[in-house]
Amino acid sequence: MNRYIHHLGAEDCVTGSCHLMQVKGLNIMVDCGLSQGNDYCTPMGKWPASPSALDFLFLTHAHIDHIGRLPELIQNGFRGEIICSHPTKALLCPMLADAMKFSHLPEKDMENLERIIDDLSWGFEYNQTFDLKKGITYKLGRAGHILGSSFIRFEVDRGWSVIFSGDLGSKDTPILPDPEIPEPADLLVLESTYGDRLHAKRDQRVHNLGTMLTRALSDKGKVFIPAFALGRTQELVYEMDRLFTDSKYHEIFPELSNGNSPPVFIDSPLGLNITKVYSKLAEYWDKEAKKLHCHGDHPIDFKGLYAVSNYRDHQKLCSTSGPAVILAGSGMCTGGRIINHLTVGIDQPENDICFVGYQAKGTPGRKIQKYCKYLGGYVYLDGEKKFIKANVHTLSGYSAHADQNGLVSWVESIAEKPHAVKLVHGETKAQTALASVLRNKGYTVLD
Repeated sequence: MNRYIHHLGAEDCVTGSCHLMQVKGLNIMVDCGLSQGNDYCTPMGKWPASPSALDFLFLTHAHIDHIGRLPELIQNGFRGEIICSHPTKALLCPMLADAMKFSHLPEKDMENLERIIDDLSWGFEYNQTFDLKKGITYKLGRAGHILGSSFIRFEVDRGWSVIFSGDLGSKDTPILPDPEIPEPADLLVLESTYGDRLHAKRDQRVHNLGTMLTRALSDKGKVFIPAFALGRTQELVYEMDRLFTDSKYHEIFPELSNGNSPPVFIDSPLGLNITKVYSKLAEYWDKEAKKLHCHGDHPIDFKGLYAVSNYRDHQKLCSTSGPAVILAGSGMCTGGRIINHLTVGIDQPENDICFVGYQAKGTPGRKIQKYCKYLGGYVYLDGEKKFIKANVHTLSGYSAHADQNGLVSWVESIAEKPHAVKLVHGETKAQTALASVLRNKGYTVLD
C-alpha cells in the first residue's frame, strides 16, 4: 500500500500547520493554517496535490494557524469535505470571518466564502469510529487545547494507522476536559511547541497571576494582556473570576478580593463573540466548570467584567487612566486592538504587559519580550518606534500547549509504542530536546 505524508507547514516551526496524507488514491489534508512571523509554509502552487484535488480536509481545532488558509484553499478550487468536532464547526466561521476582515475582499465575496465553508464542513462526535472511504476509518479524540480541539487517528484497511496530535493541551486547563489517550498507531505525528520547557502547575499559575496583578496594579497603572480570542481569553476570565470571588484566595490576595478587584475589559469583538459561543457549548466543558454553572456561578462571567464592543468605546478605553486589566488581541501583537493600547501605554513605567502565550519569531510580541531586558529597548508598533518602559511579564503556565512532561506523559500513556514518531509544530530547539527525551525512553523519532 502506497502512502505518503507531506508536511507543508509547521514541520520545523510553530505556525502554519498543514499536512497532506496521500493514501489509496485519496488526498487527505490535516489542517490548513496561516503562518506568522518568520515561519514558513509551502505555497499552494508547490503542493503535491492541488487544492481542487483534495478529497477531505480535517481540522484539529479552530485557531488561525490551523485553519487560516481555508479561504485561500477554497478560492483555489477546493470543494472537498471539511471534517472536525462539533465545537470546532461552531467556531469555524466566526474565527475565519474575523481573519478575513484584513483580506480586503469585498463584503459579498467574504459572505460567499463563509457560506461555502459552512456548506462543506461537518461536525462529528468524539470517540466514535467513522468510515471515510476506501477502507479508511477515522476517530476524533479530545486534545484539551481549546474547546473542540481534537487529535485524529486514521486506520487503513484495519492495518496501518497514524495519529495526528494536533495541538495538545495541559491537564487541569480551565473549562476543558483533559487530553484523552488514543489507541496505538504505527505513526504518531506529534506537536512539540514546548518540547524543551516545563510549565507551572494550575495552582501555581493562578498564584502567579494573582501576584503579578497585585504588584502591577499597586501603582494604579494598566495591565495589558495580549490574548488569543479563542481559548486564552476565556481561560483568563475564568481564573480571574476565581481570584476575585473564591474565598480561598481572599487571604492571599486581599487587594484583589472583597470588592477591591480592578475592572477587567475584554477589548476584542472576536473575543466577546467566542465567549458567547463557549457559553452555548457547556456540554463540552469539564466537570469543574459545569459544577460552578449548576450552582449559579457562571465560570466566564463576573461582576466587574466589561465588554468593549464598539470602536468608540475602545478609543475611550485607550485614553482612560488605570487601574484596569485589558484583554485584547492579537495574542502575538501582530495587529488588532492591543496595538493601539501598547502604542499609548508601552512607554509608561506604571503600566505592565503580560504575555500568556507563545510569541513566534519575528512578531512584535517576541521583540517586546526580547528587548524589554535592555536599557533603551524599543519596538516598532504600526511603524512607530516606541521605547519599552512598561514592565513586561511572561506567565508560561498559561500556554494552551502541553509542556515537555505533558507531551512525554501523553505518548507514554499510549498502550503500545508507535513504530515511529514524527515531531512537528515546534522550533528546532524544542524538537531536538523532545526527540532526545523520547529516544532515551526507547522511541524511534524520525529526523
